[in-house]
Amino acid sequence: MTIDDILRTVTEIAAAETGLPESVLLPDADLRGMAGVDSVRVLRMIARIERTYDIELEDEDVFGTSTLGEVATVVDKTLRAAA
Repeated sequence: MTIDDILRTVTEIAAAETGLPESVLLPDADLRGMAGVDSVRVLRMIARIERTYDIELEDEDVFGTSTLGEVATVVDKTLRAAA
């Protein structure tokens, strides 16, 4: 699984949880600045990502991210550490 695969899945999950089209969910777009994206939606997105990959992301890693690209990097790091 590549970081691009992870980013694609994270983007799909973000679109489903936020209701935003994937076309606006670019890897470097700041999630916190997007209309309609609040902390509850972000937490639901993270929970769904954890279920999808059967991992538990560290809170400090998650709260230190603001873009989908950063979230994908944290997921990749966690998957590699678990392998």
